[in-house]
Amino acid sequence: MSLVLDATAQDLLFREAHTANTFTDEPVTDEQVQAIYDLVKYGPTAFNQTPLRITLVRSAEARERLVQHMAEGNQSKTSTAPLVAILSADNEFHQELPTLLPAFPQAKDLFFSERPAREGSAALNAALQAAYFIIGVRAAGLAAGPMTGVDLEGVRKEFLDDDHTPLMVVNIGKPGEGAFYPRSPRLAYDEVVTTV
Repeated sequence: MSLVLDATAQDLLFREAHTANTFTDEPVTDEQVQAIYDLVKYGPTAFNQTPLRITLVRSAEARERLVQHMAEGNQSKTSTAPLVAILSADNEFHQELPTLLPAFPQAKDLFFSERPAREGSAALNAALQAAYFIIGVRAAGLAAGPMTGVDLEGVRKEFLDDDHTPLMVVNIGKPGEGAFYPRSPRLAYDEVVTTV
């Protein structure tokens, strides 16, 4: 059985897409970011929760503050990318559940009244949403450079609050010269999939 999505779209989103390490200086607009979000917000999550929060780092002053928290090998990438996003999990996401899950508004208190339960669910579902976001960046014809080589606690203190847990930093833009390393190997289907 073949995929319904045409080969060009498959290549854009997956086969030819790479993590970008350099970018051109072409700006990434707020309209592009909104279009990305307006597409990927439909990705599935548990209880339709939406814990992902996106902090766009646009000003030179904020960029400088962020770069100091990046691992040494990621500092130049982050300082030169047209746009940088801090992706975090909102541990108070449950406050929105009565609106997001009107068929089961009691889920807010039934499952998420305790902070540890919220933190675990927020981390998992925001990570799902972060993956959707990266695919959305690719769908917009841009490249993403997601990085976890960063002092996440430092980023939290610098940009967020105690209710938000940073997950990663993503550089975004049109790929520049030498943007991509060679494709690394992937596991084969039979190494990953087991039928029981």
